[in-house]
This record gives sequence, C-alpha cells and structure tokens, in this order.
Amino acid sequence: MEEMITRMPLIGDKAPAFTAKTTQGPINFPADYAGKWVILFSHPADFTPVCTTEFMTFASMMNEFKAMNTELVGLSVDSLYAHIAWLRRIKELQWKNLKDIEVTFPLIEDITMEVAKKYGMIQPGQSNTQAVRAVFVVDPEGKIRLILYYPLSTGRNFDEIKRVIQALQKADADHVATPADWRPGQDTIVPTAGSCGVAKERMEKKSDDTYCLDWFLCFKREKK
Repeated sequence: MEEMITRMPLIGDKAPAFTAKTTQGPINFPADYAGKWVILFSHPADFTPVCTTEFMTFASMMNEFKAMNTELVGLSVDSLYAHIAWLRRIKELQWKNLKDIEVTFPLIEDITMEVAKKYGMIQPGQSNTQAVRAVFVVDPEGKIRLILYYPLSTGRNFDEIKRVIQALQKADADHVATPADWRPGQDTIVPTAGSCGVAKERMEKKSDDTYCLDWFLCFKREKK
C-alpha cells in the first residue's frame, strides 16, 4: 500500500491537531493550549548527547517561558518508558551551571511517528526513523507563527527561540515589525507607507514617537 504523504504545515497554517501520550499524561494538541503560546519541538532520540544538553537548557528556562505565557512540548519517536528513564537520568547530570534539572513539561511518545510525519519532522535525507530538530511556535489561536529546522548534529540556540517569542508578541501587541537582532526595549519598525501621500507625510512630519531613514523605513521609538 502506498504511504500517505502529508504536507508539512507552513507558517500561517492551523497547527495540525493530535492526541498523544506524554510524560505528563495525555494531551489534546493544540486545544489544551488555547490562549497560550506553545513551543512544540522534536529531537532525534532519547539518551543522545545533543538532546540531553537541549532538554537541560529548556527545563532551566521553563519559568522564563511561562512568564511569557509560553508552554513547552517536546517530542521524539521513542517510547514513554524510554522518555521517563532518560528524564530521570538527566536529573542526575551536571553540565555547565546546570544540575539537578527536572523536566516537568510534557514529552510526547510518538513510536508510530504519526505526529512527527504530520509536522514534517521526519526528513529522509537525514533519517527515516528519527525526527530532526524542529521547532514550531504556535500562537494562542492555534496558528503556526514560526518554524525552525536544525540538522541532527546541531544543538539549538535557545536565546534565539526566546527572542522570536518576544518579537512575535511585540508585533502582535503594537502592530509593528522588529528589525534585525531586535531585543525588548529597542525601537521597532512601523508598517511601510501604503501610498505616496503617507510616504511624503512621514518624511516631512516631525514626531517624537517615530523617525524615518527613508520613506519605506520608519521606526517607532520605544518608550524608556
């Protein structure tokens, strides 16, 4: 029988729904997380070195993400029992300044690879049996807002994952865009002028709140 091919979800799509067993009990995704931002991320396998450092880092930042109304959900194609054994071992390890780390966010059991396939996490050029390091940011409406993919060999940049959540939340709250390397507290970009009149006005009008480098590149000053 020919295997059904599922299109990988794209930015702006509704997050594909699923139910699954996890280390924190069953979940119904994304319905259980309505009203919250979610970082859904996959890793190749339990008891692997790069994944171990990533889980220690994610767990150590969990309160930072919760303060941003953001929940963490992990996934690999290993069994629930393997997950539990691995997370117990992680608590016994020390790496850098991280020790006694307890992973309390849910880790999905996906032995059938059903969820991994729905999200395009299985990429044959890397492996037919392991999920690549994917990151999906899902907004409070259940819509996919950001997708990151890392190869099996490369650990993720967690400062960047946190930064993009901050940037997306800022854009939604203030109807702005964020420039390269933007950090909270820095100036943001106002939407591009949609007419010649607005472009002319922006270049000629002096404002304490905004300034323009050119008609198409105007910034909103962040209040200190």
